Amino acid sequence: MDRRKAIKLLAGGTTVSLVSASPVIASVIASNSEQDNKKLAMVIDLRRCNGCKACVTACGHENGNEPNEHRTQVLQSSTEINGKEYVLNLPLLCNQCDNPVCTKVCPTGATFKRKEDGIVVVDSTGCINCNFCVYTCPYDGVRFTNSKTGTVDKCNFCIQRTTKGFLPACVETCTGGARVFGDLKDPDSDVSKLLKKHEALVLQSDKNTQPNVYYIGLTDTESDQPYNLNSALTWQR
Repeated sequence: MDRRKAIKLLAGGTTVSLVSASPVIASVIASNSEQDNKKLAMVIDLRRCNGCKACVTACGHENGNEPNEHRTQVLQSSTEINGKEYVLNLPLLCNQCDNPVCTKVCPTGATFKRKEDGIVVVDSTGCINCNFCVYTCPYDGVRFTNSKTGTVDKCNFCIQRTTKGFLPACVETCTGGARVFGDLKDPDSDVSKLLKKHEALVLQSDKNTQPNVYYIGLTDTESDQPYNLNSALTWQR
């Protein structure tokens, strides 16, 4: 592996590439001409994530998932720098992409992107569990078959909560305040302010899916913590 050019997440063999988001945040906010609609997004500040996984527990409780079936998860790894060991926690979930490949391969239209807020959802009444969306999604493990419904399941930003003005369960219960949620089209929202202030990265930028989940702290430019992913890390779910 060329440490300068690639990151290898060994869990599931997923290759993750990163791109700075802050220089383009203004164009991202303005790109949607449907001004009355929202553009919901999540910013995850890895400098504040302590790996407690309260988000995972809260998500499962809120959405009724089995203990081994997660709409969100926290991958964990450790690396040694200058003789000192550091731990990195990497929360993962559906990226609610602006250009989602999952919606393009769904034969029934059960996976679709909502116009009112940009959330990608799965209609379990139309899903035939063909798993085309699972195979084509570049974010390994964020989609799974729900053992109760027998259909594909994933994070939908807790639409049962967010459509009523509440926060997603994972955001509300994050003990470190690492997860921030809001409308990118609102310049006064917390997510907009964070992306304007900090360097942010998205996963798998080379796939051109245009994710709406951003990460702060994947580089060491703003923090004393050596969260530098330009090395081989073995992740554990």
